[in-house]
Amino acid sequence: MKTYLTMVPLLASAALLASVGISSAAGKYTIGISNTVQGNGWREEMVCAMKAQALASGEVAKLNIAHRNTDAAGQLEDIRNLISAKVDAIVVNPADPAGIKAGLEEATKAGIVVVAVDQAVTEPSAYIISNNQEQYAYLGAKWLFGQMGGKGEVFYMRGAAGASADSDRDKGFKKALAEFPDVKVAQEVFTGWQQDQAKQQMLSFLATGTPFNGVWTSGIDNVIVDALVESQAPLVPVVGADNAGFVGQLSSVKGLVGAAVTNPGSIGGAGVTLALQILDGKKPAQQTVLVNPQLWDNATDEGKAKLKAAADPSLSHEWPVSISIPDWTTYTKEQIVACKGPGSKQAPANLPSVLPLTCLPASSPRIVTGRGTP
Repeated sequence: MKTYLTMVPLLASAALLASVGISSAAGKYTIGISNTVQGNGWREEMVCAMKAQALASGEVAKLNIAHRNTDAAGQLEDIRNLISAKVDAIVVNPADPAGIKAGLEEATKAGIVVVAVDQAVTEPSAYIISNNQEQYAYLGAKWLFGQMGGKGEVFYMRGAAGASADSDRDKGFKKALAEFPDVKVAQEVFTGWQQDQAKQQMLSFLATGTPFNGVWTSGIDNVIVDALVESQAPLVPVVGADNAGFVGQLSSVKGLVGAAVTNPGSIGGAGVTLALQILDGKKPAQQTVLVNPQLWDNATDEGKAKLKAAADPSLSHEWPVSISIPDWTTYTKEQIVACKGPGSKQAPANLPSVLPLTCLPASSPRIVTGRGTP
């Protein structure tokens, strides 16, 4: 059974209302985190949300963070290292559900709580809290095809091949495509959710001269608009995520028509909350919780108002502006931007919005004192 939540856009000032003081008592839990994508702003926000929520909860003594670019085999190794470290819970963004199933099963047998964030896993003992990826794609694609007048060619820019979030989004995209039989896919590419790669793919596609009437992106968006502007190509409608850079472009780039679909990286913080609830004996009735997306477009007055309210130019262009999830995260904006977990020296509130993440060698669990799916 699944529970569906609706994502509410967070104003920068509203983040302060969710402030929870850092507990003076030492936390009692050690939380392990496994993430397999570095150099991606969405994942950066996800990891920072995990750190911030662990700190704000007052229940976490230490975070063991396995954070590197790797595949399912590498993630399986990381999970087994976390099991050996005897963490109380593991919060994981899975590279491949089937490829890490054995590790998650081993964790559960060892008495470790397992929570998957952003993407589903196949291990039945794991809990899942995720953005509704199929609905994310369906909302954006349906809006885009409508803006195209129900016909024409779309450049389909997917995420990472094999990732369950990409597979779910593909279902949503094709569901919308079935409703618009006169819309065709001009070209389909996998961006790997990498900014540089996606921009080069857009430039290469433009160089072919292939006609197209719209672009659907799997969350790598502001660089696609940059490529269109730099190439002086027609500004066809573009769909992306609620990343700060793209949200800003929808209000500032003349002639651009587009829509941002919410996909908060703060789902990482929600995963920590869920893990702590289970550790405290408050198991949810449902194994899976989905956060439903919203669509903010700049083609309607209502959409423009939502974009204006959500815009936050102080954030990294790659960070989603939805830096918190009501009822699931309790940190302040300063805490998620500082990106400090339990045991870390609290940083000043005026630090830059983009902080480097640290990765230790893959041979042992990584304890980071210092972010998925876009």
